[in-house]
Amino acid sequence: MDVWLNGNFVADDEAKVSAFDAGIQHGVGIFETMRASRGRVIDLFPHLERMANSAKVLGLSEQMQVDPLGEAVLATLKQSGLEDARIRVTVTGGDLNMLREGGGAQDPTILIVAQPVTPYPDELFENGTTVTVADTRANPLDPFCGHKTLWYWPRLMELQHAAARGASESLWFTISNHLACGCVSNVLLVKDGRLRTPPARGEDSPGRLPSAVLAGIVRGSVMEWAKQEGLEVELGAITIEELLDAEEIMLTNSSWGVLPAVQVEQREIGDGRPGRFTRVAIERWRELLAVGA
Repeated sequence: MDVWLNGNFVADDEAKVSAFDAGIQHGVGIFETMRASRGRVIDLFPHLERMANSAKVLGLSEQMQVDPLGEAVLATLKQSGLEDARIRVTVTGGDLNMLREGGGAQDPTILIVAQPVTPYPDELFENGTTVTVADTRANPLDPFCGHKTLWYWPRLMELQHAAARGASESLWFTISNHLACGCVSNVLLVKDGRLRTPPARGEDSPGRLPSAVLAGIVRGSVMEWAKQEGLEVELGAITIEELLDAEEIMLTNSSWGVLPAVQVEQREIGDGRPGRFTRVAIERWRELLAVGA
């Protein structure tokens, strides 16, 4: 398999970065994960625009070029020979040796990899899954919260704890004990004809704490689908009591699309089955995959 590394295709077993790369030395970097279907990348430019915004806000790069990066993603997909793929774009701070040797601003390291999609059992979407509540808390005052940075160790650790308990995901709450997100997903719930979800970074109310939540691409699609189905969409703080009282809970990301959560720890949600709107959202996601757009 070939990967795209700093402007060239190289075999995956020959793809190398410096031992002094900022991503390896200090975890300095960001990434995006996208889904390709039928040879097309779903929401390619919303993903890359979000990445460019994070690069600018976090001081990684002021000049990330979205269009050339998009062309590189499409070229990587074509080079892979895959029609359906999971694509990851990783951008790090580059080789720190350049700074030590008195050079100018170093170029970032850019890596693009296309791999076969991760298979998920149909039963997860038909019957729903269980989630746990993470011990770790999200801090809205942390400027890196709400961005896809390379610092994923705490999330992976919580995922391991969840898997050991037979769960597929673990939900993060903030230091004020309000719902934030899953380890690798956004969380949306339905109650009394309303779709509710925590505000994401950039959707914050003036004068309040910033959000610790990533503005998920699939999350945005689900919010639009909810409006089309006549549901009121509400951004706001959600307590654990409100979460447990929900009629439906959905977990969204670009790998699995829309995944129903029917149990939180020992508490069954709704009637213990995926709800009406969740099933609609799952079908809408499958329609996107079917047309590859």
